[in-house]
Amino acid sequence: MGTLYQPIESTIQDLKVTIHDTNIVFPCQETQKRPMFLSNIDQVLNFDVQTLHFFNGNPEFPPEIVNERLRIALSRVLVTYDFLAGRIKMNQESKRLEFDCNGAGAVFMVASSELTLKEIGDLVYPNPAFRQLIVHENIDHLEKDDKPVCILQVTSFKCGGFAMGFSTNHITFDGISFKTFLQNLASQAFDDTKPLAIVPCNDRTLLAARTPPRVTFPHVELLKLEVPIGEELNPKVFETLDEEQLDFKIFKLNASDITSLKEKAKDENAPNEKITSFNVVTSYVWRCKALSYDVENINSDRISTVLFAVNIRPRLNPPLPASYAGNAVLTSYASTTCHELEDGPFSKIVDMVSQGGKRMNDEYARSAIDWGELYKGFPNGEFLISSWWKLGFSQVEYPWGKPKYCCPVVCHRKEIILLIPNIDDGTSNNNDGVNIFVALPPKQMEKFESYFHKFLLE
Repeated sequence: MGTLYQPIESTIQDLKVTIHDTNIVFPCQETQKRPMFLSNIDQVLNFDVQTLHFFNGNPEFPPEIVNERLRIALSRVLVTYDFLAGRIKMNQESKRLEFDCNGAGAVFMVASSELTLKEIGDLVYPNPAFRQLIVHENIDHLEKDDKPVCILQVTSFKCGGFAMGFSTNHITFDGISFKTFLQNLASQAFDDTKPLAIVPCNDRTLLAARTPPRVTFPHVELLKLEVPIGEELNPKVFETLDEEQLDFKIFKLNASDITSLKEKAKDENAPNEKITSFNVVTSYVWRCKALSYDVENINSDRISTVLFAVNIRPRLNPPLPASYAGNAVLTSYASTTCHELEDGPFSKIVDMVSQGGKRMNDEYARSAIDWGELYKGFPNGEFLISSWWKLGFSQVEYPWGKPKYCCPVVCHRKEIILLIPNIDDGTSNNNDGVNIFVALPPKQMEKFESYFHKFLLE
């Protein structure tokens, strides 16, 4: 039965991290100096994403060897991923952001902690101190207008384990293309010279707007903002505007919970309809979140809209290459009244989420991209579900083994709910479950938790 996640160990507030070395890593071969086109999807993602990748110690790979292997691997992949060694610039003629592939380099930092992996506590439970494992502020010796788009900090622990902390500008990758990058980085960390695991497709003009742009759908999931031409859009989507106090909790659904939700989602009128784990979990979270919005009495007529990302690579005609290296996800949505969410059948809620995904066909995706050519704006909904659940970062094989756990560095925002995988303990049942990261004002959190347990018992 769904449970509230409790940290296995207490969380340490100071990881006692020391930075030993900071280097600029350049491509190991000369690369062409060139501008790179950025799609309208890329244009609105000019902010940093931080991820952590924890590894157990391997006696054959002490910290100094791991550091050198990763530094060399990074220099190798920067040849193909030349934009990672570049900088983001505003083209003054087109008034669009673009990559300046100038070979300025990525940042590689070596650090150590006085603690062991066990001492830093539960890796699943977000610890603010994890920010010490990743650089996300200014690099002292770089000019302010020379901000790197890729920073890797490798922090070794006293036990021999270590963490890779990546800070990458979101313009560089979406989750799928970042996994491909990790596979390629891992392939180049082996002692022998191997080709890249997957050759990335760097042609972002594949997602250029049509000429002329044709917006053929209303796109209620997008909010038009009035921004002067040439002025960058503030990328802090869904950011809480005030200093509102938020409670933070992790809700856990195990494999049997998800199987049970799939059973409840079956529609007798469509017995052969495929029901995915993502759709039932998204529907369940949507129901709880929407009904917890009104602290006193539920406004049954209020429209609630859930937003979620859809990978458009296989949905275009012709499909994008699976190895497309930019951002190829668009925001889809489902909307209905709180009355329907509270009293309607769960199968109908799941169907609305499913239809939201199916809506994203070639014409809809192209229309959304064209919308971004004509307007500036952001996703428009009550909240966004951001799923890291099935990205598979922990399945990447490095010379020293697979990661123990991978996770984003979490910022608590009430309009974003994260789906995060469990730690891979070698059992399929554990890996099939999901952790749901929720941040809400205290009274809304009470209602969310109440609904979370109530609906599972129905």
